[in-house]
Amino acid sequence: MSGISWWEAAVLGMVEGATEFLPISSTGHLIIVQDLLGHTDEASKVFNVAIQLGAILAVCWYYRDRLWRVTQGLGHDPAARRFVLNLFVAFLPAALIGLVAHKAIKTYLFSPLTVALALALGAVLIFVVERWRPALRIQSVDDMRPADALKVGFAQSLALIPGTSRSGATIIGGMAFGLSRQAATEFSFFLAIPTMFAAVLYDLAKSWSALSRDDLTAIALGFAVAFVSALAAVRFLLGFVARHSFVGFAWYRLALALVVWAYFAV
Repeated sequence: MSGISWWEAAVLGMVEGATEFLPISSTGHLIIVQDLLGHTDEASKVFNVAIQLGAILAVCWYYRDRLWRVTQGLGHDPAARRFVLNLFVAFLPAALIGLVAHKAIKTYLFSPLTVALALALGAVLIFVVERWRPALRIQSVDDMRPADALKVGFAQSLALIPGTSRSGATIIGGMAFGLSRQAATEFSFFLAIPTMFAAVLYDLAKSWSALSRDDLTAIALGFAVAFVSALAAVRFLLGFVARHSFVGFAWYRLALALVVWAYFAV
């Protein structure tokens, strides 16, 4: 990478972790921060992919007891098997679409204009769902059926468009399909584990050669900071949804869309 320093690695790790699980688009933040730091080469993009593993592991750590119980119960607990089936069903749409369209998305959609537009449209969707959301059908993740999971999975596939926000698509999509805020948020976190692991490992396998051994220290630091900041973001959001709507995030997305457009338009 172009001489990334320890403090730059820490900044990028903090931005990644703090924004990955909030419905505000980590991509929108990272493209500005990367440009400000002067790290826009291919290796720097691979660095951002690598430190996402820290954010994913933060979710695994936060829900470690639940994940362990599910693992232990797969052989005899119907609820554990249904939980895993729901994650698999929800994972499929984005995985299949992403596998087919990965190159086209990277080539044609990774631009500041696309990110700004996706941020704005996502904000509008939050306003709409918060204003006209359907009656609650599902209060807990454990109440979800595979059909519910599939709907959330198709919502997640919208996040293949940069700037949409994977967490925003799944949380707001879940609410639009009758999930409670808590259920939609928690399922978004659980679904992030297979989805992000698959996406990150796929990207790293294709692009790892862009990095060198000298980059490992910066990656390790960014990874650690992303883990800590993502853990704080998950705790914050779970507490937030118990008392507030997502309208504040919609206004933030609109403001960020303007910042992204204005920054790259000049």
